[in-house]
Amino acid sequence: QVQLVESGGGLVQAGGSLRLSCAASGRAVSGYAMGWFRQAPGKEREFVAGIVRGGGSTYYTDSVKGRFTISRDNAKNTVYLQMNSLTPEDTAVYYCAAQIGVYYTRANAYQSWGQGTQVTVSS
Repeated sequence: QVQLVESGGGLVQAGGSLRLSCAASGRAVSGYAMGWFRQAPGKEREFVAGIVRGGGSTYYTDSVKGRFTISRDNAKNTVYLQMNSLTPEDTAVYYCAAQIGVYYTRANAYQSWGQGTQVTVSS
């Protein structure tokens, strides 16, 4: 099973940018569909972005379309989430996840999860 470690979170002002990284070990990330989820205090974990196995197609929740970009670097065994034009509503713990299936938006379809990285956007 692949192990995942997120990094890159932090405190940023509204309108700013952050790039999250998800470093994989144990297995090649190229063999998995990858997703980013987030969970704000008192809210359920929600899908943010996904990328298919092989890296061709990407998927985003409506609220981040045009602002966030998911990508993968198979040589570095790492998946990224570039986040631009951040708003306070983006404040959450962000999680990276991996699955061997195709249900990209479903949290329960993912077999491996990282520990999360906190993103805080101040107004």
